[in-house]
Amino acid sequence: MKTTKILWLANFFIVITLSVTAFAAMYKTPVKDTTVKTPGKGFAVVELFTSEGCSSCPPADELMAKLEKESAGKDLYVLAYHVDYFDRLGWKDTFGSPEYSKRQAQYGQWLRLPQIYTPQVIVNGTSEFIGSEEGSIRNAISTQLGTQSTAEIKLQWHQTDKSFKVHYQTSGATKGSNLLIAIVQKAASTRVARGENEGRTLSHVQIVRKLQTEKLSADGTGAVSVSLPKGYNEKDWEIIGLLQNQNSGQLVTAAKATTF
Repeated sequence: MKTTKILWLANFFIVITLSVTAFAAMYKTPVKDTTVKTPGKGFAVVELFTSEGCSSCPPADELMAKLEKESAGKDLYVLAYHVDYFDRLGWKDTFGSPEYSKRQAQYGQWLRLPQIYTPQVIVNGTSEFIGSEEGSIRNAISTQLGTQSTAEIKLQWHQTDKSFKVHYQTSGATKGSNLLIAIVQKAASTRVARGENEGRTLSHVQIVRKLQTEKLSADGTGAVSVSLPKGYNEKDWEIIGLLQNQNSGQLVTAAKATTF
């Protein structure tokens, strides 16, 4: 009799357990679908802050060269800013400018970073990495290329006597966005005679030689004049335009300029 009761109770609890499990399954909260529905027109801007006076920077410069080679057919834009705060260590960077040091410091404020350093990479104005962290940087690029942009910019330019005339047309720009026009030297090399990289020949790509900030017009279209940097030639240089939210630092879109 006791055995029968025990078996009956065991079967009862099994039935109850199965019933509760089945009931829970019926009303189970569905897993959120995180699949990107429109992987479409994403973009990635990789901004490197570097210096010829920094012994940790050459690997980051080499990574930028790899990324630039892989950028064909993608909305991937590499920009290298040479800061000037390493100049005091014995070698004055050929391409260094206090303007780019200020830009890096501004990112420090936007992203609330405890410090700025070289080599440092910023992707789309929203995330930062050590400039030689290839895996992390590639992951960030992949994420941004797979995230559809809500804004668009088109740039066309023609050269006058001593300047460019850059015509722009934008749509979807967030309030507080400015137009940044980067004049970029595609490649260069420098033999470093002093400092941390003494005796080395350093290769650089996508060197920003001039960065001009303009306020967008009310209707998002207009034209601006940009003076020609020293040494400019059409074959070895290019123009890249960025729209950047001046409140957060986020880049909302980017494009290369084409000629008329």
